[in-house]
Amino acid sequence: MEKFAKIYVAGHRGLVGSAIVRKLQANGYDNLILRTSSELDLRNQAAVGAFFAEEKPDYVFLAAAKVGGIYANDAYPADFIRDNLQIQTNTIDAAYRNNVTKLLLLGSSCIYPKEAPQPMRESCLLTGPLEPTNEWYAIAKIAGIKMCQAYRKQYGFNAISIMPTNLYGPNDNFDLNNSHVLPALIRKFHEARVNGDAKVVVWGTGTPKREFLHADDLADAALFLMNNYNEGEIVNVGTGRDIPISELAEMIREIVGFTGELLFDNSRPDGTPRKLMDVSKLTGLGWQSGIELEQGIRSVYQEYCKSGQEKGFE
Repeated sequence: MEKFAKIYVAGHRGLVGSAIVRKLQANGYDNLILRTSSELDLRNQAAVGAFFAEEKPDYVFLAAAKVGGIYANDAYPADFIRDNLQIQTNTIDAAYRNNVTKLLLLGSSCIYPKEAPQPMRESCLLTGPLEPTNEWYAIAKIAGIKMCQAYRKQYGFNAISIMPTNLYGPNDNFDLNNSHVLPALIRKFHEARVNGDAKVVVWGTGTPKREFLHADDLADAALFLMNNYNEGEIVNVGTGRDIPISELAEMIREIVGFTGELLFDNSRPDGTPRKLMDVSKLTGLGWQSGIELEQGIRSVYQEYCKSGQEKGFE
């Protein structure tokens, strides 16, 4: 991308979008187009079409999405499939119709089958049933991938799709009902330390393994691929390393400074035993992650405390 190019980052206030904005600005890309959801509702086809016709961006990072953890996905399936299909369809189509040079779609590791071989290769897509608790979101993301591929095939539109692993970082969601495991644990241990609680209970056995990537690393990979990758096939983005939830909990407990007891509630579901991305395709292109997990969690916790989020919210 040229430094003067007009770049639209959809979802710029979220975990991923805000990281992409920081990365672009740090690398000298200053001609950014940013709209909040109240300024531009990406679910509204007419509004999206008018926006693209007026602004005429050269490049698009499509990081806008309705996201949430297991509870939210399971409780609001219609919202997740409808909103994400609308956001993607409207944005990809308007980008093509207004001669955008290139679009990058942010997907998710949940697109892969529940029983996919580990680590999960890009070729695992559509080879088996999805995890039931988040299949609505996953199906919407798969549709987005296929839409990018269809527009490339029929119209020659340069749209690429990248599949990040579990993400964490600044501007994460720390709501205990709707957040993912890592920010939820940060909040749990912090509140337990502040309240002087004797113990923290973590759902499940602690044995499942998960991979975690800092959002700033993802943003670096997204910029790298926007500048260096022009194929229709999806690309996994991750660290290539995972950690048991029990070890993650111990790491967060130490970082937060909680000295009470850590218990695992074996009556609660574990979810998929392992979710690890095969990132050999990305490393073969010349990129690898740079932020170690403990270092990343420490920086996120410091930001969490400074931001005032630790005081709690509705």
